[in-house]
Parts: sequence; C-alpha cells; structure tokens
Amino acid sequence: MYGSIALWPVPSSMSSPYIALPAHRFMIFDWHLVNLCKLSRLYITGYCPGYCQSPAFANQMSNVGSSEVRKDVEDVARIDVDEIDTPNTTAAEEVEEEDRTKRRTKKRKSQVWNDFTMTENDDRTRKAICNHCCMKFAMKVGGPTSTLMRHQKICVARQVSDKKQKILTLDSVICDGKGRGPSVYKYDKEKVREIIAKMIIVHEYSFRMVEHKLFNVLLKTLNPRFDSVSRVTIKNDCIKLFTSEKKKLKEMFNSVGKICLTTDLWTSNQTIGYMCLTAHYMDIDWQLQKRIISFCGLPPPHTGLAIADAILQCLIDWGIENKVCTVTMDNASANDTAIRNLKDNFSLKGTLYFNGRIFHVRCCAHILNLMVQDGLDEIRGVIENVRESVKYFKMSPARLHKFTEIVRQLQLSTSRRLILDVSTRWNSTYKMLESALFFKEVFPRYAERDPTYRWLPSTDDWNKAQEVCKFLEVFSEATLAFSGSEYPTSNLFLPEVWKIKQMLNEKSLDERDFMREMTYKMREKFEKYWGECNLVMAIAAVLDPRYKMKLIEFCFPRIYSSIEASRHIALVREALYALFHEYVNASSLGDMSIMASSSTNYELCGISGVSKSMAEFDEWASAIDSVEPLKSDLDVYLEEGRLIHKGNITGVKFDALEWWKANTLKFRILSDMARDILSIPISTVASESAFSAGGRVLSKCRSCLKPETVQALICTSDWIRSELDIEKLEEDDDEDIQDVCLE
Repeated sequence: MYGSIALWPVPSSMSSPYIALPAHRFMIFDWHLVNLCKLSRLYITGYCPGYCQSPAFANQMSNVGSSEVRKDVEDVARIDVDEIDTPNTTAAEEVEEEDRTKRRTKKRKSQVWNDFTMTENDDRTRKAICNHCCMKFAMKVGGPTSTLMRHQKICVARQVSDKKQKILTLDSVICDGKGRGPSVYKYDKEKVREIIAKMIIVHEYSFRMVEHKLFNVLLKTLNPRFDSVSRVTIKNDCIKLFTSEKKKLKEMFNSVGKICLTTDLWTSNQTIGYMCLTAHYMDIDWQLQKRIISFCGLPPPHTGLAIADAILQCLIDWGIENKVCTVTMDNASANDTAIRNLKDNFSLKGTLYFNGRIFHVRCCAHILNLMVQDGLDEIRGVIENVRESVKYFKMSPARLHKFTEIVRQLQLSTSRRLILDVSTRWNSTYKMLESALFFKEVFPRYAERDPTYRWLPSTDDWNKAQEVCKFLEVFSEATLAFSGSEYPTSNLFLPEVWKIKQMLNEKSLDERDFMREMTYKMREKFEKYWGECNLVMAIAAVLDPRYKMKLIEFCFPRIYSSIEASRHIALVREALYALFHEYVNASSLGDMSIMASSSTNYELCGISGVSKSMAEFDEWASAIDSVEPLKSDLDVYLEEGRLIHKGNITGVKFDALEWWKANTLKFRILSDMARDILSIPISTVASESAFSAGGRVLSKCRSCLKPETVQALICTSDWIRSELDIEKLEEDDDEDIQDVCLE
C-alpha cells in the first residue's frame, strides 16, 4: 500500500538538507508532520499515491507557510519515485534508524501494559511477559494486544494479587482462632511467616526446618510468591511473637482477680537450671485457666533466697505482685525458705492474702510419692527381680521373640506390653508390676528355655506384688485426681485423703508382716504432712455444694482422734468465717467507691429535678443495702441442704464452678470467695509438665539454645495452645517409662 519513497528538494531560500522518510509515515501521521513542517521548517518527502490529490491533503497544505512551498509540494506529489535519483542514501538510513529508536521508546497507551513487560531477545524478536505468572507471548511492534487482554482476564496470579479481586474460600485459617466458614483469602507474606513461627513453636520444630529444600518447594508450590526465610529470621519472628503475645496476656491479667502460682525446678541436658512459674486463675466465664509466665534460667546455687528473688522479679515484670493468692511448691527445704521470704515481702506491702494462713500449699502429688516410696522399700527385692527381668527381655530381640511366642502359646493378648519403670517415680513402678502380673505365667516357662535368665520372681514374690498393686490402686486414683489442671482439685482433696487414711488403718492390722511394715512407714509420712488440718483443702470441701460442712464432720473423726477432730472442725469453721468477712469488707469498700463516683458524676453533670431525686434515692437504697442482713451468704449456704448429685449413676461429672456461676446472684459475696478458693491447685503437675516440653525443645541437636530463647519458645507454645485450644502432644504422663512391645 505504501510503495513509494519521495525526495522533496528544499527551496533555495532554506539551507536544510534533504529529509527522507518512508511514505507510510506520512500517511499515518500526516497531520503531525505537516505541523512539523511549519514549526521546524523541514519538508517531508514521503507520500502515498493518490493521497496528495485528495481534498484532505489540500486542506492540510493550505495551512503551510508560503505559496512557493505549496507549489513545490504539489510538484513533488506528481513526480514518480522511479524517476528520481536518491542522493545521500546513508543519511536516509540513519534517519530511518533514528525513527525506529523513537518508535521503540514511545510510551504505550494501552492499559494492558500495566500487567505486561516487553522484552527483546538476541535475535531481535520481542516477547510480552506477564508480570504475575511470567507467561510469555510473541509480540510485534505495533501489533494487536487482544491476546494479552484475554490472558489478563484469566490470569489467576493477577487475581490473587489484585486488591479488587479476592478468592472466596470455605476454609478459615486455624491460627486466627475461628471456626470454619466462608472467608475472603488474600495472600499476606507477613501472615505466612507468623503462621510458620507458630507452627515451629507449638509443634517444637527446629528453626533450621525453614531452610530445608523440600519445605520451601512445598510452599513455593502452594504459592509461587512465597519468599524463603533463614533460620535466623524465623527465630527473630518467634521472639517477636513471644513479645506480642506477652503484651496481650499482660492486658488480660488486669481484669483478673486473684492469681495462684505453681513452681518447680528442672535441670536440662546443658546442666542449666530452669524454674517454671505457672499462673492459675479464673476467667470472666468461670473457666479455670493456667498460663506459664516464666521458664527462666536459674543459676546455682538454688537457695531459697534465689528462688524467692526469681519469683518476685517475674511477678513485678508481669505487674501481678499484688494479686497473688497462694503458691504451690513441693517439700524441698529450699522451697520452705523461699515461701518465708515471699510471705515477708507481701506482708510488708500489705498484700498477703488471708494473713498468709493458706499462702503455702504443699504439692499433694509429691507427698504421695514420698509416702509410697517409703512403703515400697519393704518389697524392694520383688521390684528388682521384675525390673531386671524386663531389662533382660528388652536387650535382645531374640529373647523378646521367645517371650512373645510363649505369650501366644498361652493365648494371652500380645497387645499388652511389658513396662520398664523409672525408679524415682512410684506410679511407674506400680504400672510395671501391674503389667508383669498379667504375664506372670510366662516368666517361669521362659526360664525353662533360657538357662542364662537369673531373675525369675518366686511364687511368694508374685503374691506380694499382687497385694501391693491392690493396695496402691487407691494412691494411683488419688494421684490422678490431684494432677488435674483444667478442673478444680482443691475440693477433691479431703475425700481422697480420707480414703487413703482408711486404707492405711485397715492394712496396719494385716496378718502379713510385709504389709504391716509397709503401712507403718507410710503412716509416718502421712502424719508428718497431713497430721495437721489443711485449711485450704477443708475450706474448698465446704465450698463444694455436695459436701458443705457435712463432709468435714464425717471425715475428721475418721482421720484424727476424737479430741483432734473436734479441734480441727472448730478451726475450719473459724477460718471459714474469718475469710468470708475479709471478702465482705472488700465488697463494702468497693460499694463505697462506686457510690462516691456516682455522686461525683451527678454533681459534675449538674443534674436537677427528677434525675437529682433519683440520685438521692440511689444513695438511700445503697445505704439500706449496705446494712448487714440478719443472715450472711455463708449462713444461708450452710443452712441449706447439700446438693444431691447422682454422678456415679448417670456418669455426668459434677462441676462446682458451674454451680457457683449459676448461683452468683444468690450468693454475691460468697461466690467471689468460692471463685478464688476453687482455683487453687494442690499439685505442681502443671509446672512439671513444662519440663517434658523443655526436654524436647532442648534436644541434643538444639542444646545450644540460650535460656532466653528457651523461655520464649516454652511460654509462647503454652499461650498459643491455650488460646486455640490445641491439645498437647500425645504423650504418656510417664513419658520416661519404656514400653516393650510384644507384637
């Protein structure tokens, strides 16, 4: 269509050189080129046959400067290009190259180029590349963009990144703590890093996992926009998450009333001492909560003063030093010293709860362990034979296979396992004896097939083990009851102690010498720690509506002598009313402050008329309400009949907290007292369980972690699990016990 090149000689009045351009340029940009002639005094030589004779061309040329120029243009329009020599071909090529460069750098006006980038290969071919999915399209200069527009509409990567276009999904992210439901998804790399940090913390993964090749391949496959991070970066993210979660927990503690503490010490494989401090409290929904607030390194020596200083420092850091109600610790002498120092400190500040009468709670699970360990000394020989037998079978697969074959011959279940105990934990020893008794017929048959086996228990040994297991069953049930941390345990203490005392009294009259000796040693420990009335447990039992004072009046004569029982019952009643009056006084002070603030508000607002009269009525009614009634909440509660709960028949467990929550309006002050007392833990199991997590975090491959990092990981894991209601890792409460599988 554009087949000619025309050279236009410049008039003699001008000194400009010849300008040669392709004719089609003149056709496409005719209007702009004619204007260029007027502005730069240059003359365009390109033309399209037939166009110069058109009315449009004539109209455009009418605006060109002089008649001489117009005449020259018209003459050139009638000259055939073949009749003209082309002088200065090199200049024309340079102009053409310059024009090509200008066209190449010209700004593209189509909106599609916001999502595409033009590139030129070595062979001078051009490709348009999608900025989102990196797909390439062949492209010519000045070519159509319809293909690019079609891809722009269907590009998934562009839709995800476009703020105006989001993806609807039915799966919500679990780390938001919400249930399933429709939600709008938008890729957020910061959120992805936060979830990775939570995953590493909660599931106790190594920081180096983020550098694993296939882990990054997985995330890149899920979303190509994922940016890999280093182990140092993810560690910093974990520390940042710990700081933010700690800030939220601090704010939550402002709305909590009393806080109970449990603490214990642990030594890691680094030989570094750690102290775990756990806060127990009741939330606004009357749900028992616990949070690990410290897992700090404690340098030796672990004296009572060092423990007390570490606890105080932690409480001040959290701002809860004025809210501590009780501290539960085991029976080490250093802990007794720490308790004395803490009581003195709180007493000086005037924040000691109930004058310190129930401040120190001794770990009941630890007392049971000491008690049973003393008793097991009487059958140490039986225990050693069983323990060494299990070790012998475990050391050789051939021996274990032979043992299993005998089990099958006797048609015993191979799903049961032999258990190797931990000598310092009586409940593991109890489980070892219990599992061995199931296979007691296998042991002598194995001895007939293996002459090197030397630890065969005798018939008398098996009889002793069977009697001891029946005896220890009561202690095992009590330990399980005391070890709970998600339900109240203080009100369960007295019934369990009564059962233990009753069992000790019965076995002390047993005909067998080993049972009497065993019981005698255990009774000595019982009298040492529980010979005196435990006020916390007694008051908690009274605040259980199933028991009230009836359980005290029933159990004490069976636990103590008649004189001591009467004295202890009177002591419990006196302490119960004294503690209740403290809550009454605190409630009166709170009502007075509310009245004062209300009166001030009326005065500041300048309310008159009816509103002022109502203000006077409120003051009068508050004064009437503040008069102590003839019967207090405690009197009414004790005079009412106890609650009859048929949990043993229906299988429904009774929740004392739910009962008090439902009766808050009826017992306004007493319910506050029950709220604080029933939240007191009677064992340090909540703190000891953190040491299992500490052992996994400080594995042999990660023993170089600093104590600060360990604390951040342990505490944040506990907080996130509690917030998202994530169950703990599947682990046996006696994780150090070694199971010997027979299958």
